[in-house]
Amino acid sequence: MEISIDLAFIRGILKQEAERARDEIRNQGMLRAHENSQGRHDAVIASAPDVDSLACRAGCTWCCYFSVDVRAVEVFGILDFIDREFTDVQRGRVYAEIRANSSALRGLDEMERMHRNVKCPFLDEGRCTIYAVRPQTCRNYHATNAAGCQQSFEEPDNLEIDPEFAPYVYQAGGAHVDAFSNAMQEAGYDSCVYELNVALDAALSEPAARERFHSKLPPFTKLVGTDAPAQFDDLLEPEG
Repeated sequence: MEISIDLAFIRGILKQEAERARDEIRNQGMLRAHENSQGRHDAVIASAPDVDSLACRAGCTWCCYFSVDVRAVEVFGILDFIDREFTDVQRGRVYAEIRANSSALRGLDEMERMHRNVKCPFLDEGRCTIYAVRPQTCRNYHATNAAGCQQSFEEPDNLEIDPEFAPYVYQAGGAHVDAFSNAMQEAGYDSCVYELNVALDAALSEPAARERFHSKLPPFTKLVGTDAPAQFDDLLEPEG
């Protein structure tokens, strides 16, 4: 699907989020800054002029079986949420599913993962159990016709399917993520992306991963991340 780019709209979001993110990372720390940014992320999408055209509704879960990329900061935020909000039984179920998914996906490249349907470990009875801290990838996946999402689920080997997206929602979410990721990278933190289940498994298996992240070192000793996809990075103004 081709989308007409609104440069003024994108630059406004990039500038506002980059300035807020840089300030909060310096003064509040990485995890709190990211938590604050998630709230702004939802708000900027909700205020997009074409948000009412979205087909996404509670109970629609086709995309909850697709490959999801996460950054390390998101992994630690999710694990903190699980510690606060889940019961022991819920944690045990989720951790077991994470490890099973990780075993199935570890070693696959991005293209190979795109051909695999794997249920998100946080999908339970048609709802996302970590919705408040869901990854940026999930926050940005919004379609105007769920039929395309269903077809992608039913035909995982068909990479020619082109879901329909709302242009301004797409640009708002992408610009927000680019701005925060750029601020995180400028501050020296790992901004690479990892597969959701594999990264969660690594964080659970490596207690020192969080400390390495906060020390601005690669957090996972056995994982190599990939550069975060930047859609509008070239429109970002440098700090100062």
